[in-house]
Amino acid sequence: MQEVLHQLDSIIEDAIANNDRIGFFAYLYRRVTAQILEEVQLKNFEDNERMEKFDVAFANYYLDAYYAYKNNTPISKSWAFAFKNKNEPLTILQHIMMGINTHINLDLGLAVSAEMYGKEIAEIENDFNKVNGILGSIVNEMQDRLSRVSSLLFLLDLAGQNTDEQIINFSLGKARELSWHNANLLWGLGMNHQKDAIDKMDLIVLSLGEFIKAPKSKIISYMLNLIARLEEKNVGKVILKLRQE
Repeated sequence: MQEVLHQLDSIIEDAIANNDRIGFFAYLYRRVTAQILEEVQLKNFEDNERMEKFDVAFANYYLDAYYAYKNNTPISKSWAFAFKNKNEPLTILQHIMMGINTHINLDLGLAVSAEMYGKEIAEIENDFNKVNGILGSIVNEMQDRLSRVSSLLFLLDLAGQNTDEQIINFSLGKARELSWHNANLLWGLGMNHQKDAIDKMDLIVLSLGEFIKAPKSKIISYMLNLIARLEEKNVGKVILKLRQE
């Protein structure tokens, strides 16, 4: 897992050097990966050895997509969309959520089904739920930290009350439920019969990414544009402030 952290550090530093907003999700994901490593070291999973191996495999879906994008080789439609829009003038939160969308809604199910191939998938469910709990707590922490670089982010809560279009409350609970459903579906199909199902999942995740980028609500879209205009634009400064304890 240390090698994964080093690669994420490299992506973050490259993003800072190029003022590239791709670094926002990379920062969040490094935070998640480091926390999972700590939980493994504390032996807080049912099967810590398996979870360390799984976390590396899961991270590699993101790393492989990143390097493939950089090398102009084919990747999933949903990752291609997230990377293509990496420097669009969206809010910091939207850039983070587009990465979360693809990595949770697509990659996580793929990683679980691959890890549990030839085994009983139910054996990993408790540890899967623990990882999701870690992710949820860190995303909540991130939302608090974003106020340091996005002073008007609170407007989304006000504008989004009683609607289904709150970007800030992008349903991680539903995303994690979907990833577990996808994992079971792919596991049941077996490694040699997954392509059509993965392609369909990819299109669904792509549509979610498009929604995150451009919500249908005119009020939410207006608020997002206003928030983005007044946010810190320097990627290095944003990440530095997010890192501060």
